[in-house]
Amino acid sequence: SSEEMADSFAEWPAAVPTTLEIAERCDIEIELGKLLLPQYPTESEETPEAMLRRIAAEGLRARYGDPPPAEAVERLEFELGVIEEMGFSSYFLIVWDFVRYAKENGVAVGPGRGSAAGSIVSYSLNITDLDPLANDLLFERFLNPGRKSMPDIDIDFSVRGRERMIRYVGEKYGRESVAQIITFGKMAPRAATRDAARVLGFDYATGDRLAKQIPEPIMGRNPSFEDCLRNGQELKRTYDGEPDAKKIIDVAQGLEGIIRNNSIHAAAVVIADRPLHEIVPLQLAEDRSAPAATNGKGKPERQYKIVTQYSMGPIEEIGLLKMDFLGLRNLDVIEDAIEIIERSRGDRLNIADIPMDDAKTFEMLAKGDSTGVFQLESEGMREAMKKVRPTEFDDIVALVSLYRPGALDYIPDYARGKRSPESVTYPDPRLRPVPAPTSGCVLSQEQLMEIAKQMAGFSPAEADDLRKAIGKKKRDLMATMKTKFLEGMKASGTAGNVAADLWGLMEKAADYSFNKSHAACYALIAYRTAYLKANYPAEYMAAVISSVMNTKDKVPFFVNRCAEMGIDVLPPDVNSSGHSFVVSENAIRFGLDAVKNVGHAAVEAILRAREEKPIESIWDFCERVDSRAVNKRAIECLIKCGALDSTNATRKGMLETLPA
Repeated sequence: SSEEMADSFAEWPAAVPTTLEIAERCDIEIELGKLLLPQYPTESEETPEAMLRRIAAEGLRARYGDPPPAEAVERLEFELGVIEEMGFSSYFLIVWDFVRYAKENGVAVGPGRGSAAGSIVSYSLNITDLDPLANDLLFERFLNPGRKSMPDIDIDFSVRGRERMIRYVGEKYGRESVAQIITFGKMAPRAATRDAARVLGFDYATGDRLAKQIPEPIMGRNPSFEDCLRNGQELKRTYDGEPDAKKIIDVAQGLEGIIRNNSIHAAAVVIADRPLHEIVPLQLAEDRSAPAATNGKGKPERQYKIVTQYSMGPIEEIGLLKMDFLGLRNLDVIEDAIEIIERSRGDRLNIADIPMDDAKTFEMLAKGDSTGVFQLESEGMREAMKKVRPTEFDDIVALVSLYRPGALDYIPDYARGKRSPESVTYPDPRLRPVPAPTSGCVLSQEQLMEIAKQMAGFSPAEADDLRKAIGKKKRDLMATMKTKFLEGMKASGTAGNVAADLWGLMEKAADYSFNKSHAACYALIAYRTAYLKANYPAEYMAAVISSVMNTKDKVPFFVNRCAEMGIDVLPPDVNSSGHSFVVSENAIRFGLDAVKNVGHAAVEAILRAREEKPIESIWDFCERVDSRAVNKRAIECLIKCGALDSTNATRKGMLETLPA
């Protein structure tokens, strides 16, 4: 209160009046609700709108042929009209530019993610690689003319290339206008429970027991205390029956959601139309991924990056352009597998040109043999594939959508409908075209939107608003849209009971339905990794193991899977191994980087030493390999794992030869 402040500063009587004087002298207006989107720097006097139209038209002809089909031209014109009306031409050009840079400079880029794959403009600009017409992907799920919000095109890059891409946009738009975004770690229920028990003086076991009664996170989301204390939950029974437990949980609820730490979002980048310090508070953070630099005296010099002090939500509310430059390890795996295939077999493979109906791939997946395959390798997913027995790409799209909480229950229905389409019934014949492609199951948000459009007379924008209202549990908006939905159903001649059932489907499906555009993009990566495993098993598994060399429990896991596949994994060898795992005569040779206590610099020293001729003995190794890079402990590990067996000396003898 004012009285408390005055009392606190009684020793400095001018302090409080001075703060009032300063406040009265301040005059600032912060304009909100405006998009602070940078304008793409075109090379001539061409406007961003004209440039986007030109390169999109060129891309459309490249994708569909010249002349492109009327359906594609019509869709392109519609989307460009919406993009121009909403003022997002520069946005698309910015994304087009850095994706083009990545592809021209050897940085692997994913085929797309999220709802952006529903845009034929994105497809024409080579931002995405899935044909939205052939895959029935909706533009309205991506951009809604009735909702003025920034489009969201997130891009998957290879892990190796992501930092390079972040640096590229910093150089392109000015380092003062580009920053990474801070994140705040919040107290989750389990941690809050343990902390509450500790500060209240209970032993660790008491807090730990209560914390373990809180369900595990689902898809990365922690359940709230409100969810946990509903009737029937184990924690609810303990809370009601044990006074000490009630005391701990009551305190823990006050801790839930408070910020406990901050870090830098690995992927989120903000690009502004002016120096960021004019818009948002910033800070400097050490950039450990930056290229090594030295000062004038030759000593290593720390590198720093600019980071916002506002997290993602406020950044978007201000109107700033936020993009996610995501690192996807599987893109590195695909890239490495192709390189190994070319090196070991001489085959030149373009992953974008592989057949989408490869019999070996679907035969492998139908058996549930998908260890190491993107999105399809979990035990539950392998069981789901055995039930569904996929035979086409759409089955993989469906499985990516089905293997989620809520939707899991529909896997048997999908499998049954796939094998016996005649067994699927529809309460209204007009409903058939929507779920028929997914064996009678409504799996995607796009299908919900189509039902609203086709049977309730919703416009595309209204259908997306309905999808969003239901998905985000906006009860007030849902109530008004329910009336409109039922009235639209009645106007189209739909029976009352069918209309009521379809609204119930909308409410239920919103909890589990998935974004089809995203599912299709990730299904494409899944198919590509499955194709490589089915057709080039040794090369693919070598790439997979190389990608997890820094995870000690993963290497033996995948080595054991190789044994099950009949692929020999040979021990490392100083004369034939490289940094990573390689293929030699249908066997996988262990990578030297995976040997304990042998770092990158040590492997480089070994590779340099053997360039002239093979290493012949332990003495030859010690004489020719730079001892500053390879110490005694590293040599011992190389001997023990068999990397020097090709010298024909015994491991025991070599170890005894090393000086004490």
